[in-house]
Amino acid sequence: MILIVGLGNIGKEYENTRHNIGFIAIDKVLSNLENYTTINKPIFKGQLFKSGDFLFLKPSTYMNLSGESVGAVKNFYKIDNNDIIVIHDDLDLKLGALRFKKGGGNAGHNGLKSIDSHIGNDYNRFRIGIGRPEGEIKVVDYVLGKFKEEELETLSKTLENVEKAIFDWNEKTPSKYSLKG
Repeated sequence: MILIVGLGNIGKEYENTRHNIGFIAIDKVLSNLENYTTINKPIFKGQLFKSGDFLFLKPSTYMNLSGESVGAVKNFYKIDNNDIIVIHDDLDLKLGALRFKKGGGNAGHNGLKSIDSHIGNDYNRFRIGIGRPEGEIKVVDYVLGKFKEEELETLSKTLENVEKAIFDWNEKTPSKYSLKG
């Protein structure tokens, strides 16, 4: 199994915010899959979807406790960290930039800190740039703020690239797994 985790916060007030880009990316990928099922188990502490050999997770623990959900799914399905991809926002990348990274530090990202504490830090990451706030805006207000109208086109293109990156990663990774469910 391959586990793809989108980080975000649950609740209407967080929908379409920069910090929820992981949730938004999972929703985009699911919208383009022909077939997937929902797996409802309270132990997973999140929304879990399955398509073929792929699991898609949106933790419902809020960002700062994401590791509880990721750890539960990883342990239940006995998934190796090499087969985990975490999609998250990154302040240090300009809006729309996408970077792949294996392992490393958490750069102060509380969702990654939580995951690191539950499964270690040697998993794959798709970092999606949201840029840094300009002027006097506090970082917390910026990341929890909604995307501006003029940012939506860039966001849409970025999400298409995330989807392509997941499929490309799957094709280039020697694996018995397939996204074609």
